[in-house]
Amino acid sequence: MKLRVLCLDIEGGYGGSSRSLFESVRHFGDADLQIEVWCRRDGPIQARYKELGVKCSVHPEMPHISSLPRLSRNFYVFSKFFAFTWRRSLGFRRELQRAAMDDFDVIHFNHEGLFLLARWLRRRLRKSVSLTMHIRTHLPSTLFSRWQYRSITQTLDECIFITENERGKTLELTGKQPRGEVIYNIVSPLDRVEADHQLAGLPEFKLVSCSNYAWLRGNDQLVEIAVELNRRSKENFKFVVAGQMKLTGSLPGRLGEIAKSGGSLVDYAKKLGVSHMFRFLGPIPDPSPILEACDVLVRPSRSNDPWGREVLEAMGHGLPVLAVGACDTFVEPGVTGNLYAEFDAVAFADDIIELSENPDALASMGQASRDRIATLCNGPERSSDLLKVWRRLSGRA
Repeated sequence: MKLRVLCLDIEGGYGGSSRSLFESVRHFGDADLQIEVWCRRDGPIQARYKELGVKCSVHPEMPHISSLPRLSRNFYVFSKFFAFTWRRSLGFRRELQRAAMDDFDVIHFNHEGLFLLARWLRRRLRKSVSLTMHIRTHLPSTLFSRWQYRSITQTLDECIFITENERGKTLELTGKQPRGEVIYNIVSPLDRVEADHQLAGLPEFKLVSCSNYAWLRGNDQLVEIAVELNRRSKENFKFVVAGQMKLTGSLPGRLGEIAKSGGSLVDYAKKLGVSHMFRFLGPIPDPSPILEACDVLVRPSRSNDPWGREVLEAMGHGLPVLAVGACDTFVEPGVTGNLYAEFDAVAFADDIIELSENPDALASMGQASRDRIATLCNGPERSSDLLKVWRRLSGRA
C-alpha cells in the first residue's frame, strides 16, 4: 500500500513555508507515496500542485495562531482567536478528523502556528496515525511561546526543524530535547530563471527584500538604511520590496501613527523623505524574477534568524546577503555576505556602499552563495530526508 500523507499549508504560496513545502513535494517522485495538500489560503500554489498531479484544496477556516512578543497582545489575539476563529473552525476540524481517521497515515502540519489544531486532533485520533510538524520560525521567549512549544512537543510524534537554531530554541523554551530532525529547506537550481525586465533595466544598485511586513522581520528598518544612504547623498540605490506592507498591530512612534490611520510601509518611506529610493511591488506569486534582477538581499530583522526562505532563495540566485544574526550556516561574513549582532543602519549602509563599488567582491560572494545553497539545500536529498521520517513513523522504513 502507498504511504498516505496529508499536508496542511497556511499560506497558499504567498509565504516561505508554503513554497518550502511545495519544493519537498515536487522532489518526492515516489510511486509508493500518495500525498494531498490542504491550503488555508487560495493562491498560486494550487495551480503548481495541479501541474504535479497532486490533489490540493482550499480550506479558509483552517485555524492558526502563534505567540507574539508582547504579553498584552498575546492576551488580545488569543482571546479573539478562541472567541471567533476557533469556534468557526468546527466544521473544518471535524472534516480533518474524519480524513485523518479514514484516509491518511501521516498528517503533516507545515507551520507551528497550527499547534492548537494538532493538539485538538491528537486527542481524537488512534495512535496509528502519525502527526509531524515543521518548526520554521523563531518565536520570542515569552510565557505564551513556552506554552506553544510545550504543546507541540507533547502532541507531535516528531518535529522537522529547518535549521539547528529552531531545535535549539525549542530546547530553550521547553527544557527538554525535542524529538525530531534538522532538514534544511530546499532551493531548486535557478540557472534558467529570467530576470524581471523592468527591474533589470533600472540603473541603480538594487537592494531587495521579499517578506510580508512584520515587526520582528524589521522591514521598516529598510527605510532607516535608506535614510542613512540619503543623508550621505548616495542616490544610486533602489530598494525593491516585495510582500504585503500594511502596518498592523501596536507599533511604536511614527510607525504606530501610520498604522492607526491604516497606512503601510509606503507611507512610512514618504514620511521619512526616501520614497524615491523604493519600489514597492506588493505580494508576488514567485520572487525568482525579482531576485534575479537585484544585487543584494537585505534582511534587517529584529531577531536572530539569518536563514529564512528569502535568504535561501536569494543565495540560490547568487546574491550576497546582509542580515542580523549570529548563525553563519548560510550567511557567512566575508564569504556569502555579512552578519550584524544587532541592527545598525550605519553599518548596513557602509557595507552596501562597499559592495556597490566592488564588483569583484560582489561576484565572489554571489558565487559562494550559490554553491552553498546547491550543497545544503539539494532537492532530492532533503526531500528524501523528510520522506524517511514519515516512513519510519509509519513503520515502513
